[in-house]
Amino acid sequence: MRISTGRLTVMFPLSKVILAATVLAASTGAILAQLPDPPQTSQTVNADRSVTFRYIDPTSASVSVAVDNIKDPIPMEKGAEGLWSVTTPPLAPEIYEYKFIADGQTRRDPTTLAVTGSTYFPLTDFLEVPGNAPEPWDATDVPHGEIHRHIYTTHIALGIAQDQSDYIVYTPPGYDPSAKKTYPVLYLLHGWGDMAIGWTDKGRANFILDNLIALGKAKPMIVVMPLGYGDTAFVSDWKVWGHDEPIEHNLSLYSNVLLTEIIPRIETEYRVSKDRNHRAIAGLSMGGLEALSIGLHNTDKFAYIGGFSAAVHRPAFIKSLPVITPRTANLKVLWVACGTGDGLIEANRKVAAYLKSQNLPVTAIETPGLHTWPVWRDNLVNFAPLLFQSK
Repeated sequence: MRISTGRLTVMFPLSKVILAATVLAASTGAILAQLPDPPQTSQTVNADRSVTFRYIDPTSASVSVAVDNIKDPIPMEKGAEGLWSVTTPPLAPEIYEYKFIADGQTRRDPTTLAVTGSTYFPLTDFLEVPGNAPEPWDATDVPHGEIHRHIYTTHIALGIAQDQSDYIVYTPPGYDPSAKKTYPVLYLLHGWGDMAIGWTDKGRANFILDNLIALGKAKPMIVVMPLGYGDTAFVSDWKVWGHDEPIEHNLSLYSNVLLTEIIPRIETEYRVSKDRNHRAIAGLSMGGLEALSIGLHNTDKFAYIGGFSAAVHRPAFIKSLPVITPRTANLKVLWVACGTGDGLIEANRKVAAYLKSQNLPVTAIETPGLHTWPVWRDNLVNFAPLLFQSK
């Protein structure tokens, strides 16, 4: 046999090559035989809606699994050949993100392609625990709206590559861009670290609206889901949330982005009403902070305002709110919602109490759960039907 490497040609007897290959294959086979076969799937949803997780790791001293809406990671037990496993208590029908933690290090699930993530957050695995009937966020046999993505040049937001920002638009079933009919519009804002697709990718907002509209529980509406940063430097480190200056800097820039770039584009490109009584704003976490701040500073533009687990923990937030009266604000819905296990629950309670002290028509909503998507999907399911009602 002739083997060429650059200008050097080496001749080996074919018998010796075959022998070497046989020895290599045998040794490789012996090594592989010592390794356990990976499980076909790392998670199984059982009949009682508990979930059994499995993870192969012969070398780690401890492995646990962190699951949405379960406060602490669940320790797993090590079995034969390094197969770790645990079965959770029965879980409510939901979409759950989860991750394995081996010796303190976060690990992806190697057996699934069901992942979510963003430019700023690592990929996360997820599983669905089904109910006896379709859930409000499931894709069901009803008329579906359409999702549109727009890319545009921002002249305000900082740190976006080539200044090319984006926003996602949901149009309801039956929307006809050539018709004269106009629709109310909800501006729905994502959280810190996420992207414009967050509310459709993780939140299933389009399916939630499809199902609510089909059931007659929500008015047909257009939903605008924009990229939510005034300065992408704000998303570089969790520590920014401990200081007023970067929060206010990002919020000030983003208010201008939404009011002077996004809304005018929507009102040019889509058949939406330009009346405040047909315009709403809501968001989760960082987006909740933005929605409450922008909405309360611009009650002439928004009659409906909602904050879901809003990041209003800094005392500067309440101090920054404008002096408004129930008469001048004329708000139809003012919603402040948070999960009872969320670290932001006390801050949201304080904001709700302050707004009530100003005699504003605030509705304070507390639901079981943490700072997670199961809470925010539920918030949208209950918030959307309140919008644009005639009474």
